[in-house]
Amino acid sequence: MTKLSVNINKFATLRNARGGNLPDILKTAKDCERFGADGITVHPRPDERHIRYQDVLDLKEVVTTEFNIEGFPNQKFLDLVLKVKPAQCTLVPDAVDVITSNQGWNTIDQKSFLTDVVKQLRDAGIRVSLFVDPIAAQVEGAKNAGANRIELYTGSYAEEFSFDNKKAIEKYIAATKVADAIGIEINAGHDLNLDNLKFFKQNIPSLKEVSIGHALVCDAIYLGLENTIQLYKRQLVSQA
Repeated sequence: MTKLSVNINKFATLRNARGGNLPDILKTAKDCERFGADGITVHPRPDERHIRYQDVLDLKEVVTTEFNIEGFPNQKFLDLVLKVKPAQCTLVPDAVDVITSNQGWNTIDQKSFLTDVVKQLRDAGIRVSLFVDPIAAQVEGAKNAGANRIELYTGSYAEEFSFDNKKAIEKYIAATKVADAIGIEINAGHDLNLDNLKFFKQNIPSLKEVSIGHALVCDAIYLGLENTIQLYKRQLVSQA
């Protein structure tokens, strides 16, 4: 079964736009779980423009499914993650001023840095996933750095999907074969939505988890949050 982790960053963006506590991030997380989410994802950034570091500490007390914290592993981020000890930490190579994640790690050139960070997190009992592009050498590099999982960056898949879905998925199938062969588990995320998620899952049967935020929140405006979460979960059922 592929798990759906709901990224709640966009709810925090809405709250921060007006100030106050509407929507309530803790209630949002609990509602997502109640509506069927298998996990909650947050991605605190240095400027705290959406999820704040305090939100992460507060969420630790209420999340009962798998808690996944994403981000660039500077010292402040690592201190937070080691304090919270989520089920999973997804390391992402975000530049400070990036709007959204747009590329994976170079796990070869940055092997030494990643190996050290991964060891710190794994020694604390945290499962570690590295955000990578669908390139065989980068998948192997993630394994060599000690990661438990990779998260395939699916931005290019989503961009190409409407033009040629078979071509769009090719490099992901190839990367998955490498991951399966060397024994590293697979997550995926970025721009997955109700149009392209089912096809992705059908072609990547060993997919462990998807993390979806922006598209899911946009759909929820029209369809309602509970209904939307259930619709996304249906796309992850393994059937042709």
